[in-house]
Amino acid sequence: MQLASPPAPPAGPDSAADRPDLALGQPQGWRERLAAWRDRRMADPAFRTWVLRTPLLRRVAQRRARQTFDLVAGFVYSQVLRACMELELFERLAGGPVQPAALARAVGLDEAALDRLLAAGVALKLLRWRAGGRIALGPLGAPLVGHTAIAALVEHHHALYADLADPVGLLRGPAGRPATSRQWPYTVHARPDSLAAEQVATYSGIMSASQPLIAQLVLDAYPVQRHRLMMDVGGGEGAFLRAVARQAPGLRLRLFDLPAVADRARQRFAEHGLAGRAEAVGGSFLSDSLPGGADLISLVRVVHDHDDATVRHLLRAAHAALPPGGTLLIAEPMSETPGAEAMGDAYFGLYLLAMGQGRPRSPATLRALLAEAGFVQIRQLATHLPLQTGLMVARVPGHEAAA
Repeated sequence: MQLASPPAPPAGPDSAADRPDLALGQPQGWRERLAAWRDRRMADPAFRTWVLRTPLLRRVAQRRARQTFDLVAGFVYSQVLRACMELELFERLAGGPVQPAALARAVGLDEAALDRLLAAGVALKLLRWRAGGRIALGPLGAPLVGHTAIAALVEHHHALYADLADPVGLLRGPAGRPATSRQWPYTVHARPDSLAAEQVATYSGIMSASQPLIAQLVLDAYPVQRHRLMMDVGGGEGAFLRAVARQAPGLRLRLFDLPAVADRARQRFAEHGLAGRAEAVGGSFLSDSLPGGADLISLVRVVHDHDDATVRHLLRAAHAALPPGGTLLIAEPMSETPGAEAMGDAYFGLYLLAMGQGRPRSPATLRALLAEAGFVQIRQLATHLPLQTGLMVARVPGHEAAA
């Protein structure tokens, strides 16, 4: 079969040549010229129609169309997940498949409404149909049973969705305070160390729920048990340190966070029988020196919560608090992570903007900041799930530093 030549892109009033506000440079090199030609073709509706009519290219076009529509429909997909979690469908199906009629009675929906939700859940692989018209857990729903961390994230995302209702307005700077930032009051409070207990309760709970997502990933990647005293800076209610305590029973533990948060951590340590082994120190790393004595300091999802000036101050404070040969761990989702670029740059990029401060950083950027603060032997360690957390390790110069 002979194929017609693809149509040339039309020139029109919206072409780049007619946009004096866009400073467009000429493509340099054959790769850039080829990419520019491709982009012009893909932007042409007539060319896209030609591709769909060409058997050899149709499958690629269909896949790209699905990917594009997933971007359009992503909010709806996330709300399907939220509805399933609010109705506790995953927990209700944990014991095995059930009839939709019985499930409808249990969740308080009429059968037609539930059927719509079940169909959506099956399409998203959260649920699946079984023999006899019964509904069961799907491959993406089964891991969510009892997953309190995901449940907490989904529940508090309503504030983020409110902020993203006008994404351009958020990027330009909202007229009022973003809803997400109200859940993280330390990002906008002039004196975060003066926050009261009720002001830190919401975000401390969110942090505690999310820590199990990454604690084991960090502990599998780095042997904390080789150290004497570990200090977790910005450690919230101590969920990460409690996980460390289980894996490294000989390691002494210290948490440093805002005074009201440290009070909550102290209570959690006592509840888990760690009062004699773990201490919680209140303060603000913005205005207070970090306590000395620890040979390992961890920053778990702390660095990306802050802007560059604050990060530089924090890294210098950690360097000053550590002895020669002491180690710093940075654990957080990172931008430019292969296979997880959308999580690092799209999700956390906009989330942190709505939160009021911070940005995702690449390993190369973190490496430069660590070197600037005086750290050496800076390296990235692989984790089992880099989408959720990356891990950087650095040391203070000294004769005890290991290779």
